[in-house]
Amino acid sequence: MSDPLIRLEAVTKRFGSTVALDDLSLEVPEGTVCGLLGPNGSGKTTAIRVLLGLTPINSGSASLLGSSPGTTGFIEATRNTGSLIEGPALYGRATARENMEIQAATLGLRDAASEIDSLLQLVGLIDRADTDARGFSLGMKQRLGLAIALLGNPRLVILDEPTNGLDPSGIVEIRDLIRTLPERGVTVLVSSHLLSEVQLMCDRATIINKGRLVADGTMEEILGSTGVGEGYRVYVRISQSEAAASALREAGLEVEDRGEGSLVARGEIEDDSEITRILAESGIWIRGLMRERPDLERVFLSLTDGEEDAS
Repeated sequence: MSDPLIRLEAVTKRFGSTVALDDLSLEVPEGTVCGLLGPNGSGKTTAIRVLLGLTPINSGSASLLGSSPGTTGFIEATRNTGSLIEGPALYGRATARENMEIQAATLGLRDAASEIDSLLQLVGLIDRADTDARGFSLGMKQRLGLAIALLGNPRLVILDEPTNGLDPSGIVEIRDLIRTLPERGVTVLVSSHLLSEVQLMCDRATIINKGRLVADGTMEEILGSTGVGEGYRVYVRISQSEAAASALREAGLEVEDRGEGSLVARGEIEDDSEITRILAESGIWIRGLMRERPDLERVFLSLTDGEEDAS
């Protein structure tokens, strides 16, 4: 197995008396799309800045594509890393194509015209290639920033809120694009507060809280980390919620009352007909029934003391 493209080992970073990263260790294997998650102030942005060599650390070690900040190989590592951090840095009076040509020149790319057109097509901006960036919406700027991050066929891209400002269809397009990047040889580290999108977009996730690692692994491992398994969402009349919960608990199931006649039952359940039978025997007829699978938002809140994700 190849070495991780991103590695932090026991990294501590202080800003005065504030500990931003506290003995943080994490890895991002090659060929994956990994979500970096955490509440506001958790240290996500600091971790990214450390990886890119923008913030020095107090202790520990960091490496990007196998090279550490300050070493001779680190400049080459950053050249092989595309990034979209805290919004794209664009020249407003330059067109989309010109912005990409400027970045291509910075990277030392020659004859990049065909690659630029290909990337503009990929992010849905080919029809606006000759429009000044100052007239772009936030979503269009995000698309252009992603295209710029992909210039030069980088081995790694680090994306901070890549779907910010996009409408629902745009979010789906960019999510699907990011999911396919490993097929192009690109490993992805993405930070986003849209947890439902991260669950669909990423095959791995790293969750940090107060500068410390609280969960890391494949998406399946993360979703199962709290021990909250699959269950069934049951809808009954509001007036029968209490009786329905009691009947399900007497049958040995764990029940969570979500209010407004909505219950979630978990435990040894063969199929949905068992739920129907248990309630029918108590004279309760269900109004709706659906499978309830663990979701990243609920797992995230349980691991971060109920704090919302923010970037």
